[in-house]
Amino acid sequence: MTGIPLTAEQIRNAPAPVRQWIEQEVINSLDLASRTPAAVPPQAAHLVACSVEDMAGVLEHIRGVFPAVNALFELGRPGISFGEPAVMTFRLMDILHHTRLQDIGQVMTCLEMLNQALTEVRKDATVRFCGFDNEGNCLIAPQTQACIATLWQTMMERQQAAQAGETASRIAPAA
Repeated sequence: MTGIPLTAEQIRNAPAPVRQWIEQEVINSLDLASRTPAAVPPQAAHLVACSVEDMAGVLEHIRGVFPAVNALFELGRPGISFGEPAVMTFRLMDILHHTRLQDIGQVMTCLEMLNQALTEVRKDATVRFCGFDNEGNCLIAPQTQACIATLWQTMMERQQAAQAGETASRIAPAA
């Protein structure tokens, strides 16, 4: 058997399939797979489908907390949809990698901030923006993912329009 030492930075910068393979190899080599309990059904029943307005309200609540904002928009990426009712899944390790946070605890803190912000936006303590399963995934409603993506796209279009307006006003001759 040959071993190749990898630094945490090399693993963090590796493509997602490589990171997933390394993660699975570590789990298998430490025999952790046989010790973990069977997966608990996802917390899909408590998740709410959020609107673009809900997501804008959540963004307003977390605006000054950049890691939470990054985590929010990370969930606007396409995820894997499964189950009945359908949920979108995002690997916590991928969120960690894309947001460049230091550990899963920080990711969980950001995701819980999103849950708390939604309870304030909806004025309902029972609503959940996201849930989790025992396999290291974050779960959200498909409609919520689509609305986050729409919010991001709208923000980018406004930014581009504002930049185009600035450029046009600088180029236009003074009367």
